[in-house]
Amino acid sequence: MRVIGTAGHVDHGKSTLVKALTGIDPDRLKEEQQRAMTIDLGFAWLTLPSGESVGIVDVPGHIDFIKNMLAGVGGVDAALFVIAADEGVMPQTREHLAILDLLEIPRGVIAVTKVDMIEDEDWLELIQADIAETMTGTVLANAPIIPVSALRGTGLKTLIQTLDQLLAQAPPRPNRGRPRLPIDRVFSMSGFGTVVTGTLLDGQLQAGQEVEVLPQGLKTRIRGLQSHKKSVELANPGSRTAVNLAGLSTADVARGNVLTTPGWLEPSQLIDVQLRLLPDSPRPLRHNQEVELFTGSTEVLAYTRLLGVRQLEPGQTGWVQLRLARRIPVIKGDRFIIRQPSPSLTIGGGVIVDPLPRRRHRRFRPDLLKRLDTLLAGTPEDVLLGELDRRGPTPAQTLLAECRLPADAASAALAELLKKGDVFMLAEPVGQVDNLSHSKALVASRGGWATLLGQITATLLDYHRRFTLRAGMPRSELKSRLKLETRLFNEAIQRGQQDGTLTATENTVRVSTHQVKLAPAQQAAVDKLLADFRRAPFNTPLPKDVAAALGDEVMQALIEGGQLTRLSPEVILLTDTYNEFVGWLRNYLRQHQTINVAQVRDAFNTSRKYALALLEYTDEQRLTKRVGDERVLRE
Repeated sequence: MRVIGTAGHVDHGKSTLVKALTGIDPDRLKEEQQRAMTIDLGFAWLTLPSGESVGIVDVPGHIDFIKNMLAGVGGVDAALFVIAADEGVMPQTREHLAILDLLEIPRGVIAVTKVDMIEDEDWLELIQADIAETMTGTVLANAPIIPVSALRGTGLKTLIQTLDQLLAQAPPRPNRGRPRLPIDRVFSMSGFGTVVTGTLLDGQLQAGQEVEVLPQGLKTRIRGLQSHKKSVELANPGSRTAVNLAGLSTADVARGNVLTTPGWLEPSQLIDVQLRLLPDSPRPLRHNQEVELFTGSTEVLAYTRLLGVRQLEPGQTGWVQLRLARRIPVIKGDRFIIRQPSPSLTIGGGVIVDPLPRRRHRRFRPDLLKRLDTLLAGTPEDVLLGELDRRGPTPAQTLLAECRLPADAASAALAELLKKGDVFMLAEPVGQVDNLSHSKALVASRGGWATLLGQITATLLDYHRRFTLRAGMPRSELKSRLKLETRLFNEAIQRGQQDGTLTATENTVRVSTHQVKLAPAQQAAVDKLLADFRRAPFNTPLPKDVAAALGDEVMQALIEGGQLTRLSPEVILLTDTYNEFVGWLRNYLRQHQTINVAQVRDAFNTSRKYALALLEYTDEQRLTKRVGDERVLRE
């Protein structure tokens, strides 16, 4: 699942282009439709020629609504940068480009809109040359430039194909097992309650899962999930996601909050950042200057603490500690933008390198600057975590040999990660740290493990969709589909059971939230047949007659669900009937020590076929054993 974000000057045709591409009007507010101008974030989606479904976040271009634009542009996979052919590069074109550049949006396409208004081909070529020059030195320097007309449909097919090719080259969104959904919209739906939306940055969300809204620390549960207005059981990294929250009102949640799993993300009030001041910033950045900070969908006032310099000049990059007016949930690596409050203007941005420095730094300390440089470049622990996130569970000796770190540094880093719990061993104890470089024990990061569990869950959900009446997927089939070795497969299923994600039996595995649901007509047929079973509990219909009445899938669902027990190819009973028989049999054998087929037949007024099937089945279940023509209780 990918997300595209629009950008560009007001009235350059962003929303009109999105509607032409998707058939969805992203201007959802009445005022937007009346003014023909996007005020808040809009959302749409389309299916690309490759079959991939992508979401589109449409942002406002007007200077008065630039803050709403910042709430939507973070976390996108690609930018759809819109420039009107009749006007060319304008002030908000440059500001939006600066924002994309500061956020390091990795790829994009430039759509030159309204070409139907241009009759002079030379003018169009001149506009495209000016656009290419404007993009020089930015993240969109090599972006394709495609002339389009939303009204006539000119160039739309080429634009869609280009977006498809561009996104096909993008690496998959990381899944480090720590879901974060920056909330960009909150509303209420009749019959459902509070719904929040956002782009899922990491991890997966699942229906029924316990979650937390930060920074408030409000615990809640996911009642339901949707992506592109379709209900889903599982939301994956990078997807536009709507989450129905239980027990919270719209007053409890706001844009800028973050939805995540409890216990790992601590909101920050001090953050250490590397900050780049834009070359066209009107003045240097001063110590203790008030700025507006934007990260994800969050906006907060902040005060600068310049480190190592008296002031930061336009065009310079430096280290800054930001003191925030309130706590916000962020992690290392998050990108941000800063704006001066008055006059409102984007002046810089950068990356968070330490989200929890704990204390205010002394401003001029060379050792602090060196430590921040190291954090930015990535510690050996960061390198190993990245490798394990990418590889998944890996033998320790393979990881250490192929991680491109010096042997001593790699071993020490792995030992530290094991100690902190960021990496864990599978199936085998940690043992001596000195032996890690020779250990064949599998090690896994939280992210790599979450990716594996995500693959298992996605495979099971696909199976549940195709076989709605089956209680679970056969273990052997799941293992074969995943191509996992036995030790890793068994460990994954066991851990999935421990965290409540999976439910497994000796023969099957299912997602814990999966339930067999019968259609009304199927349920009516089941109710009628089960009533027949209760009227004659030891003279029930033959399995072939049950299958004829219900269908093989429904009959198997009742067996797997525990309502029916198949004793033999010719005998099937209500499970309650069989359990009552077992209770009677235990008491009888405690009093009389032995029993035979004829005695069972007479006691329950049934036929020899049923009596024999009952006793042979209790033999199979190791409740009884046969001695001659009689049965006795096993010890």
